Amino acid sequence: MKSFLRKAHAIYFGLFFCLLFITLFPFTVLFLSFERTKFLGHILNKIHSHITFFFVPVLYKKEYRFKPKGKENYVFCANHSSFLDVPLLFVTIPGFFNIIGKASIGGWPLFGYMYKKLYITVDRKSRKSGKEALEKAGESIENNRSMVLFPEGTIPNDNKPNMIRFKDGAFRLAIQKQIPIVPITIPFNWIILPDYGQEGYRMKRAKIIVHEPLETKGMTEDDLESLKQKTYDIIANEIKQQNS
Repeated sequence: MKSFLRKAHAIYFGLFFCLLFITLFPFTVLFLSFERTKFLGHILNKIHSHITFFFVPVLYKKEYRFKPKGKENYVFCANHSSFLDVPLLFVTIPGFFNIIGKASIGGWPLFGYMYKKLYITVDRKSRKSGKEALEKAGESIENNRSMVLFPEGTIPNDNKPNMIRFKDGAFRLAIQKQIPIVPITIPFNWIILPDYGQEGYRMKRAKIIVHEPLETKGMTEDDLESLKQKTYDIIANEIKQQNS
């Protein structure tokens, strides 16, 4: 019975998320039709996340060990374990930030249109696509839009909540632009809604922790591995502590 209720709740979550997006979509199209109103499409996504979490409901706690300023640029690096991660980031991070998602998102009906207009997609299997995505991310920072990345590059299939090895892109970007890395730990989403709800939705308070920034001023490519490892260790240690 519990398994059935969990799966039913996951289906309800998905339906509510999609129906609300469809309801808001005419406004999304309007906002994305003009360059000067694109940021309103991003704000609409924030509103969408807040409403979804309220009505599903998804209870969550935000812990700011550092409070980002919406007008300053950062590279936010978060662990990735669930479909919930992105909307949780939307209700946590201030400002008109940018985010990199997998290329297949661009093919989703309606949602793909919005995503390609507002954010960046990348084919993880293509080195050329990865390079282009990093260039777009650099342009985004130059236009005063912080970047949000999942340095694992995907949702790990096994051994959760442990992370897989980080990719270089986020750290190369932060060093090139000489802006701080902000580690973010999302410790419980792998329990609440694992792998897009295949095991159902479990009622548990979500949590997101925004860590102190790691400065990159004066760093070069030679510092990339140590920066990547330090970021990994901060998130991994927090996940272990929160799940112990």
